[in-house]
Amino acid sequence: MILDVTVINVAVPVIGRELSASLTGIQWITDGYTLVFAGFLLTGGALGDRLGNRRVFCAGVAVFTVSSAACALAPDAPFLVVARLVEGLGAALIVPGSLALLQQAYPETTARARAFGLWGSMAGIAASAGPLLGGLLVSTVGWRWVFLINLPVGALCLALTLRHMARSPRRADRALDWPAQVAVVAAVALLTASLNEAGRRGWTDPAVLAGVGLAVLAAAAFALRERLARSPALPLGLLRSRAMSGGAAIGLLFNFGFYGMVFTASLEFQHQRGYSALGTGLALFPAVAMTMFASVLSGRLTRRTGDRPLVVSGMLLAALGLAGWAAAGADPAYALLVAPMMAAGFGTSFALTGSTATVMGAAPAAYSGAAAALFNTTRQIGSATGVALGGSLLASAASYEAGIRTSMGIGALAYLTAAVLAWRCVPRTAVRSKSS
Repeated sequence: MILDVTVINVAVPVIGRELSASLTGIQWITDGYTLVFAGFLLTGGALGDRLGNRRVFCAGVAVFTVSSAACALAPDAPFLVVARLVEGLGAALIVPGSLALLQQAYPETTARARAFGLWGSMAGIAASAGPLLGGLLVSTVGWRWVFLINLPVGALCLALTLRHMARSPRRADRALDWPAQVAVVAAVALLTASLNEAGRRGWTDPAVLAGVGLAVLAAAAFALRERLARSPALPLGLLRSRAMSGGAAIGLLFNFGFYGMVFTASLEFQHQRGYSALGTGLALFPAVAMTMFASVLSGRLTRRTGDRPLVVSGMLLAALGLAGWAAAGADPAYALLVAPMMAAGFGTSFALTGSTATVMGAAPAAYSGAAAALFNTTRQIGSATGVALGGSLLASAASYEAGIRTSMGIGALAYLTAAVLAWRCVPRTAVRSKSS
């Protein structure tokens, strides 16, 4: 699912030519998936808590797999846009359930930390490997295989989940608060759309400002509804937990830094250095290689050190990496950029395990799906903000090199802020999720 966010960026120019898509159509092929994915995460978490996380997870896998087949077989651009929207809905059902099921399957703290570490490493690898895999598929077997590869993976995932994962408890008393769900979908979708448009139109464009204002109003309506609801989707009392709210904010900040780095680095390699799509993926590979190693290592170390030292050190290392890129000067040699990319990839992935465990551990079991949805919603907002700001800085800076350095400097500042938050909000030792 995360791969489908990044892999499409390489494939969409070819898709646009073959399907005779307009510029608006190309934008919707790319952004429609992200908008629905981000907007419906909290709905997916609430459905999982009410109907059972395994049931909703499997339904999401089925929707995602079938809609991927529809994307691969799309005869024209409007059909592909609709299929991408449905694909985003399937992803929104899967992500909260995946964390909730890991929490259910691994009640012991150390084992759960390792599971979250593997989950995080897959997310990091998918995000970074998207340009490489997309370039490889488009240049060899064609863009439709960007979606066809989801079919065997989805079928295998569904079969293994049904065979090995125990049924999740259903909580019929958790009525779905549809007004709150509509409000949060509107808030996240408007904010994500506004941030995406900011990268193209500029931050002071009236449409961008109006979208942000409407998103704030929708968020206020959601908060008011949750305060009054008998069975809220996300009790506001949970957000008073320093671990819960701090962990979600850390996720937003490190996604801001990492995705902003990947986006601006991709543009640097393709537009300024003349790399091909495949060459760009290979150039980003050092960051990819670090994500798997860092997540597995952090999952093993957490039982000795607790989560706080890992999250703090990961954020400081990532900040040092982006600061090094910003200080490398104009048009640095690629060899000078390898270490900063590796530091950002390693640090982000090293911190993901502990921040995930912090958020999930602070949530009662009855709200595990909502907690996972909150964490991933803030991460999606961070990703969209990092990409939008990076694009705006590249477009408005006096030179391309100045825009790159400014973007990397802001990313380093975001990582430093996350390190301070981790010191204050992440518990010294791993916490067990509450049973009620």
